[in-house]
Amino acid sequence: MRNVFRSSRASLAAAAISAVLLGGCATTGNPDDPLEGYNRAMFSFNEQVDKVAIKPAAQVYEAVLPQPVRTGVGNVLGNLGDPWVALNNLLQGKVAEGMSDLMRFALNSTWGLLGLLDIASEAGLPKHDEDLGQTLGRWGVGEGAYIVLPFFGPRTVRDAVALPADMMGNEPFSIDHVPTRNTVLGTRVVHGRSVLLGADRTLKEAALDRYAFVRDFYLEQRRYKVGDGRQERVYEDFDEQSALPLGGEVDAAAATAVEHLELAGIGANPVKVGRRAVRQTVQ
Repeated sequence: MRNVFRSSRASLAAAAISAVLLGGCATTGNPDDPLEGYNRAMFSFNEQVDKVAIKPAAQVYEAVLPQPVRTGVGNVLGNLGDPWVALNNLLQGKVAEGMSDLMRFALNSTWGLLGLLDIASEAGLPKHDEDLGQTLGRWGVGEGAYIVLPFFGPRTVRDAVALPADMMGNEPFSIDHVPTRNTVLGTRVVHGRSVLLGADRTLKEAALDRYAFVRDFYLEQRRYKVGDGRQERVYEDFDEQSALPLGGEVDAAAATAVEHLELAGIGANPVKVGRRAVRQTVQ
C-alpha cells in the first residue's frame, strides 16, 4: 500500500511539473480559449489526478454500494445544495423557481428523511441547477476566457470568480464540524465522479480530442444554462482545417455523453460537430 501511495505521489508530481513546463506556450487563436496551451497542460494534470485517486475511488464506490443506496446519497447531497440554488434563482428574479426550491428543501428535509428520499419531485417540485456564475451571467457579466483550474477543472473567468462564493454557499462548507464536513465533501466528489463513469467510457470509445470535447461542451452548457435554454447548442471546431469528418457512431457517442453529463436541453436541437450538423432528440 505504501508503494502505491508513493507511486501516486510521483505520478502527480510529474504531471504538475509537466503542466508548468507545457504552460509556457499559453495563447492560441481561439477567441474562447486564449490560454489553450496552459489549459491543455492543466487538463492533463487533472486527468492524472483523476486517474490515480478520484476515478479508482469512484469505481470502488460504484462496485460496493447498490444503486438504491447511491441514489439516496445523491438525493441527500442534492438536498444540501437546494438553499443555494433557491437564493440564486431569487437573485435572478425567478421568484417562482426560488420558492419552489425552498419548498423542495423543506419537504425533503422533513418527510424525505433529511433528503434521503426525493419526495419533492414526486410532489411536482422539480430540481433546478443554479449557481452564482449563472446569476452573474444573467446580470450581464461577461463570461471571460475559458480556463482550467487545478483540481476544479473547466471554468470561465466569470465562473472562477464566483467559485469561492459557490463553495461557501453550498451547504457542506457551512458545517462547522471539520471531520463531518470533509466526509460530506469527499462523498460529494466520489459520488459525482461515479455518475460520470459511463460518460468517461463513451468519450474514450469516441476517440475524440478529450480536451476540446470537454471545453466545447462546458462552454455550451454554461451558455445554455445562463440563457435558461434560450440558446441553440452548437459545438464547433474552431480550427476549420482540422475539423474531423465525424461519423454517426461518434455523433451518437457525443449525444450519449451529453445525456450523462447533463449538458443537454430538452427537445430536438441541431448539434454541429466540426463543420457538419446532425439532428438529435434528447429524451
